Amino acid sequence: MPVVNITGALPGNHFEPSIAVNSVLSNFMCVVYVDDSLGTARIGVSISSDGGQTWSSSILPQPSGYESAEAPTVDYTFPNTFIVAAHVYNGFNDGTIVSYTSFNNGADFNPPVIVQRGYGVIIHNDEPFIAVDRSPGSPYRGNAYVSYTPLFNFSAIFFQRSLNEGASWETPQRLSDPRGFHDRAAIAVGLSGEVYSGYVLTGPVNPEANLRISYDGGASFTPQIVRESILISSVVPVPSPLPVVGYGFRVQTNLTLGADISSGLGSGNVYAAWNDFRNGYSDILLSISPDGQLWSIPTSITGAPPGTQNFFPSITVSPSTGTIRIIYYTNRVDGFLLDVFVAESFNGGGSFTNRRLTDTSFNPNGNSPTPVPLIGDYITAATSLPDTLAAVWNATTPPTGKEDVYFST
Repeated sequence: MPVVNITGALPGNHFEPSIAVNSVLSNFMCVVYVDDSLGTARIGVSISSDGGQTWSSSILPQPSGYESAEAPTVDYTFPNTFIVAAHVYNGFNDGTIVSYTSFNNGADFNPPVIVQRGYGVIIHNDEPFIAVDRSPGSPYRGNAYVSYTPLFNFSAIFFQRSLNEGASWETPQRLSDPRGFHDRAAIAVGLSGEVYSGYVLTGPVNPEANLRISYDGGASFTPQIVRESILISSVVPVPSPLPVVGYGFRVQTNLTLGADISSGLGSGNVYAAWNDFRNGYSDILLSISPDGQLWSIPTSITGAPPGTQNFFPSITVSPSTGTIRIIYYTNRVDGFLLDVFVAESFNGGGSFTNRRLTDTSFNPNGNSPTPVPLIGDYITAATSLPDTLAAVWNATTPPTGKEDVYFST
């Protein structure tokens, strides 16, 4: 299928896309993203009922008293339900996490529900991530989970669950030490409903990859599992950009997690991928665990030439076959212009092949004469049944240079 520009006909810029696919009727897809066409950031939503060939778009309503929104993320639950989590705020104050639920494949969404409210400049909740338990063997099937990061002098990872498709959310749990710097956490749900929450401590001393596991549907978590020396040895420098002349955008070091709930070769496995700077350039590394406790030595999955920059990984694991796919940005084609590639494994992570998704390389700065500080913090991969990639990313569109959200399989 050709690459589709989902937002090309819409005014404004669109970035930080997230995609979810109906696991029964996989022709239905929901994509959410930041939309600045109204003069302030809002959450845009695009729906496809034909497997991504055509899309209809709208903007989700703001909760009363909030000006802006960003960092959206979406997941699917049965039978035709999409749940969106997002960060809403006033200027830089009152960062609050909200959720929206659609029970009709995204045709419309219920009014926003407060997940966790922010408090002025004291606690600014940001960077949400949502995941829903769809494992056939899970007693907690249908549970929805959200993680987020309150930002103040330091930051921490918090977690909440919903037992009623986002209509309400339980009391938050703090999963990380509050005396460090954390960015966006990730959540994956395992074969028997295990909840894996992974995140990176980027400072103030040495970086660490951390994981917490819940065996009771998110009600409680095991003690923190630290994998400092094995997984994370060097994050992409902050605030300096990637070492490419003309780049100015930030690149966070965030984990992306996947769990194999299929009956295939890697059944029960958990996968962690991230962009790592240990060799003086950004590469995508992968580690594999049978249980979330013991992890393999990380290996590169890009096959990219040394010195190229590869970042913003997002993993998806087919619930039918266990196929692993990781999409990422790379400058391997041009050296400056960016492309999106996918690394695919059909043998439980034993080996990967890489192919290009973009049909045209793009300039991350658009038409700006100077480097831009932000192109978003993530792109997203999902699986369309039985075993097809559904990927979204943002790229600048010539000749205007505006940012748009693109889709490919």
